[in-house]
Amino acid sequence: MGALSVAAILAAGRPWPLGAHWDGAGVNFTLFSAHAERVDLCLFDGGKMVALPLPKCTDQVWHGYLPGARPGLCYAFRVQGPDAPGQLFDARRFLVDPYARELAGIFSYAQTAAAPEGLKSRVVAETFDWGDDAPPSIPWADSVLYETHVKGSTRQHPGIPEALRGSYAGLAAPAMLDYFKRLGITAVNLLPVHCFLDEERLVRSGRANYWGYNTLAFFAPEPRYAARVGGQSAIAEFRGMVRTLHAAGIEVILDVVFNHSAETDEFGPTISFRGIDNRSYYRLPPDDPERYENYSGCGNTLNLAHPRVLQLVMDALRYWVGEMHVDGFRFDLAVALTRDSGFLAAVRQDPLLASVKLIAEPWDLGPDGYRLGGFPAGWSEWNDRFRDDLRAFWLTGEAGIGALAQRLAGSSELFARDGRATSAGVNYITAHDGFTLRDLVSYNEKHNELNGEDNRDGTTRNLSWNCGAEGPSDDPAIQQRRCRLQRALLATLFVAQGVPMLQGGDELGRTQSGNNNAYCQDNILTWTDWAQADNELIDFTAGLIALRRRFPQLRRSAWLSGQADEFGRRDVIWWHADGREMRGEDWQSPQQDTLGFVLGPTDGAGPRQTLLVLINRAAEAQRFALPPGNWQQLCDSGSDAPFAPLPRRDVSPVAARSVQILLQS
Repeated sequence: MGALSVAAILAAGRPWPLGAHWDGAGVNFTLFSAHAERVDLCLFDGGKMVALPLPKCTDQVWHGYLPGARPGLCYAFRVQGPDAPGQLFDARRFLVDPYARELAGIFSYAQTAAAPEGLKSRVVAETFDWGDDAPPSIPWADSVLYETHVKGSTRQHPGIPEALRGSYAGLAAPAMLDYFKRLGITAVNLLPVHCFLDEERLVRSGRANYWGYNTLAFFAPEPRYAARVGGQSAIAEFRGMVRTLHAAGIEVILDVVFNHSAETDEFGPTISFRGIDNRSYYRLPPDDPERYENYSGCGNTLNLAHPRVLQLVMDALRYWVGEMHVDGFRFDLAVALTRDSGFLAAVRQDPLLASVKLIAEPWDLGPDGYRLGGFPAGWSEWNDRFRDDLRAFWLTGEAGIGALAQRLAGSSELFARDGRATSAGVNYITAHDGFTLRDLVSYNEKHNELNGEDNRDGTTRNLSWNCGAEGPSDDPAIQQRRCRLQRALLATLFVAQGVPMLQGGDELGRTQSGNNNAYCQDNILTWTDWAQADNELIDFTAGLIALRRRFPQLRRSAWLSGQADEFGRRDVIWWHADGREMRGEDWQSPQQDTLGFVLGPTDGAGPRQTLLVLINRAAEAQRFALPPGNWQQLCDSGSDAPFAPLPRRDVSPVAARSVQILLQS
């Protein structure tokens, strides 16, 4: 469409699909609003704007068709409606299309309601040459997730061209592909890439929302992560990243935030949903509809109990799978999506979503908000019990060998029901929210002063240990202690049943100087410092992942039972350092610092050999009497040569604060 004409006429068009869609001859515009009395389509061309009323409303969907309109056209909606409790209609305000694939313009908290330079939606063409792209379709049991940030992972990488650092294209650069292959991870789990806003209080303090958990547009990739080399759009660059990662055998999982929006609380900005139909899009207290139910802790909660809001979420998920080729989602505060809604049932019956990985953060901030183990078959869940028990075992001594064994066995007491497999639990030691692995063994207390909240933000229950000094230390004994514990924690993660998730940078010693809530630190505090990478720790992590890939008994789908099969073989035997099976009284001993377990061969493909894992959290080396037979050491996390193959028979010394993995030869 050329210059806008005030004589432009909208045809009736059709009420589906929602959003703005180009058919080669024009654009069909649709917008859901159950309570609107009039909707204007506002079209922008340079400094000009023309407003055209959408001529038709069918089943609460306003729609119109503009002949001759083409991709690149910028538009917004203005919605007029009743002055009623819980509604925020303002016929002067330009509103972003909830289905916008791309945004244009600049958002400012200082803008007036009708600022023409503000945020607008842009019509896009949906074409892209995917070539022979195909999802890697890696089985859950074989998956190793790598949680990372598009910008932070590459912003300081010396092997990536400057123009690509911090971008989608940078994440798929050859240097990163080589690194991912070196590690052996199977999927990148990206922190939010949906278009988001920085909260007003952060903007006023000169900070930014680095993590991105403040979504505005659920269909639009975040433009600040686009390098735009050659004028490429953010959509095309994101797709190119996915295609390149797929070709390398790496899946792409997105962290998605459907529990709330960037419009925050009753004092927040009206940008989209709030001005379109506040009562439909958000959960409002029945006795005080001028406020918001805040199960997210971010000011509002999207109302997935409303069919059209549920449709918005489902349409977005289908778009990212069908049009952007992603391989799965991790749902932030997923419990908020299930309250009074048909979300879980809608996902379960959807044929497109049946093929992708679905991960729940199984809690929110509302009543009965902690539901670990409560999601149905087909879902995996972040297992914070694994995180806490491993930290409490290795670092604070608050957890004993019984709790450790539960986590090593896949947390069956939480997940072994309704046909769920061990992959129901996503195991992790650290994630974006909290200490890094290095900081976990370097700080007793959080140090969040740079966040500007007087160190009040972030959890105080870190289950960490500074090993004798708060922060950096030149003491060789403290440094060795920290090195041992990081390796022991990583080794325990990768020998446990369930799906391991590694926080990006933990494997190379990334630090945030004790900040356990670095959501607003878009700077060198959070960006991966590749120049200071601990290459020995990288190689150690890669070696653990390789062992996990080599031995299927480390990644079973079936739950460990300890029972003998028809041939007398047992899948697990819990082993005492004295050279016998564990007894009931052993599990109750508070002084027990050692635990071993024998993993028998699986019935599937792979080597039919037996593994033995020996764990010692004591401050001194311990001697384990071994089961009968000849053994070969595969890994010793306490050794300077951790993967040196050493023979073992009868007895094996296990270094302080370390894990040993042996193979029966």
